Amino acid sequence: MNSIKLQILFQVAFDFLAISVSFFIQYWFRFHSGYVPIYIIPDCTTTIITYFLFIFYWYIILFFSGMYKNWYEISPFEEITAILKAVLFGTVIIIFLVYFDSENSPRMLFLLYMIVFSSTLFIGRMLNRQVQKTMRIKGKIKIPSILIGDRKNALEMFKEIYSQKNWGFELNSILLFDENINNGNINNEFLDEFKSELQQKSNNSPIEIISNCDYYEQMLDTKKIEAVIIAKSYANADQLLDIATKATDKNIRVKIQPELYEIFSGQSRTQNLWGIPLMEISTKIFRPWQEVAKRGFDIIFSLLVLILGLPFWILIGILVKATSPGPMLYVQNRVGKDGKVFKIYKFRSMYHNQQQVKPSFTENNDPRVTKFGRFIRKTHLDEIPQFFNTLIGEMSVVGPRPEVPDLVETFSKALPHYRRRLKVRPGITGWWQIKYTIYEFSIDEIRNRLKDDFYYIENFSLRLDFEIILRTIWLIFKGHGQT
Repeated sequence: MNSIKLQILFQVAFDFLAISVSFFIQYWFRFHSGYVPIYIIPDCTTTIITYFLFIFYWYIILFFSGMYKNWYEISPFEEITAILKAVLFGTVIIIFLVYFDSENSPRMLFLLYMIVFSSTLFIGRMLNRQVQKTMRIKGKIKIPSILIGDRKNALEMFKEIYSQKNWGFELNSILLFDENINNGNINNEFLDEFKSELQQKSNNSPIEIISNCDYYEQMLDTKKIEAVIIAKSYANADQLLDIATKATDKNIRVKIQPELYEIFSGQSRTQNLWGIPLMEISTKIFRPWQEVAKRGFDIIFSLLVLILGLPFWILIGILVKATSPGPMLYVQNRVGKDGKVFKIYKFRSMYHNQQQVKPSFTENNDPRVTKFGRFIRKTHLDEIPQFFNTLIGEMSVVGPRPEVPDLVETFSKALPHYRRRLKVRPGITGWWQIKYTIYEFSIDEIRNRLKDDFYYIENFSLRLDFEIILRTIWLIFKGHGQT
């Protein structure tokens, strides 16, 4: 079993015990301790149903609170803080859902439940840490890993990983970027010396050493790698970003030395790892509750726009048809979340059957655009049908701009970290869209856009989404769109 799934399974098991123990302590105190007046005692069937509902309820709360990531690498203080937040939130919901008699001192009962459940949950998770630590030391939990660095830093990191069995990393491959390597070719003498040094530190454990990135992606699959560890090396920033991107695209965890933070900053979320001198590049951009909140907002907002403005949207469609022959909507392939291609919808703003010679951005004074098309482009009203894309989950109200497949391919080759923006749904509007002044078809311009896209991803919040939407509405009235 995958080590991450195994760790989560242990978390779920210990949480089950914590939920069960706290439930029955509360049940005993409420109905059998004699400290609380009893008016009615629930029968066995009601108690069992309530028990299973509690289990289901708390698993949902803990999941959406982000409590099922690899907490072994987070400090106990951070974990207890997260537990208190989740339990407080979940208990407040129960209070609002349950009708109780004030004579039964319900507030004290709920306060007691919060204390007992928080304590049992924390104790269970500390026990889980110790069990996992023991299993890692004994080699029962192994994380197949590949180490990347130059000779000096790779050796130092290898030595530390090998001596710290409780980390659980099982290094079976090393990708070298060293000054002694030219175009992927390793000098035999240098390779022999490096292998000899490794063997001294690893007691002759078999480790494959490569210097050619062409084999790297293949190794991720064939060796079922679960963690990529990047130390300092002679690799340039683009090479390191390409290495990290190929791993995160496969949902493989990437860990870096803190000295490399500037290279990866803004490309994705990073977090310090407790007890390990590394930082992790998270493959999950949003927390579970953020995903749900954002998706819920997208659905509600899209429905409001489509339904409340329906007469106006019908009028725009009629005017599109009346001012130039052809279909009402323009349909084009775009690349969405995780690289999936979908069909985007717009009100047609060009004369029908106008073909683009090659993929490019919108240009000012484009002769292919109709007179009415200039108006709906200037006011962004041509993009209203995209709320249907948002409603069915292909897009979001706010996010990076969706591009056509050919452009994504071109930009991904020129900028290895470009595909990180595909970790989230593309948006009708976004942080870059409200800031731009011109469309420019160049790699430098795309590099600048990525800074804005990554700023949004790194700093996502519903407050930021509302700000972007309000700014977009203002720009619509200003006639901000490109024609």
